[in-house]
Amino acid sequence: MSEPVISISGLRKSYDGLEAVKGIDLEVAREEVFAVLGPNGAGKTTTVEILEGYRDRDAGEVSVLGVDPAFPTSTWREKIGIVLQNTTLEPVLSVEESLQQYAGYYRNPRRVDEVIELVGLQEQAGTRARKLSGGQQRRLDVGIALIGDPELLFLDEPTTGFDPSARRQAWEMIAGLRDLGKTVLLTTHYMEEAQVLADRVAIISDGRIVALDTPDNLGDRDQLPTTISFVLPVGAVLPDMPDPGVVQIGGETGSGEQTVRISSRDPVAELNRLTGWAIEQGFELEQLEVRRPSLEDVYLELTES
Repeated sequence: MSEPVISISGLRKSYDGLEAVKGIDLEVAREEVFAVLGPNGAGKTTTVEILEGYRDRDAGEVSVLGVDPAFPTSTWREKIGIVLQNTTLEPVLSVEESLQQYAGYYRNPRRVDEVIELVGLQEQAGTRARKLSGGQQRRLDVGIALIGDPELLFLDEPTTGFDPSARRQAWEMIAGLRDLGKTVLLTTHYMEEAQVLADRVAIISDGRIVALDTPDNLGDRDQLPTTISFVLPVGAVLPDMPDPGVVQIGGETGSGEQTVRISSRDPVAELNRLTGWAIEQGFELEQLEVRRPSLEDVYLELTES
């Protein structure tokens, strides 16, 4: 197994006596898209800034691409790319000119035209930055981070403020970074973003990692019960349930019907029982929905407890 790109052991950081990071242990593998989630003030920004070499730590061991970021070298700096949540582009420079400018800071940059194609800005290559849409400006941000051909990219809230269409386009671009052999550390507040992009997810709360796994398994999500819901027809009586304690009947709708919610660890059997009952009685199961616990459900349970 190759050496991890990021390795953290016992990381701690305090501000004026308040411990913001309380002993984090973490490894990120090569060519992995790793997402870090957490509420404001949880310690995730401090942790990432330490990894980027922009903030000192109080204790713990940290290695990023085999180097302690507390002692960065110019060679090490060229191996990482950083996309901050808010960046300021030179408004009068075109996309091509912006990338040419940043390429001059590196000894072995990628070709400008190649980077323009990677971030999908071929049609905007001659457009000034101030005339780009928000999504296009974010693509240029990522292009600037890629121009030095880094091994590791830090993406801080890369799609904040995007409309759904622009966000989906950005996800396609970020997913493509893995195909380039890049390792990506992503911070985000969008649960769906982590679900779509990340190989693994860490949730940080109160300075500690409270969960770390794949998006599907995080917080034993794969073991949590599935919710089946539907509108109970007026006058209908539910069939006997193996565990009546998992059945909830909500308030009436405008037409006098009630919403039924069933929590089940065996949703296939439960659906078979319900649909058989409905067919036998001649009922339609209006608004039938089967819902697994979402990543957001797990996140809220872990960070609000």
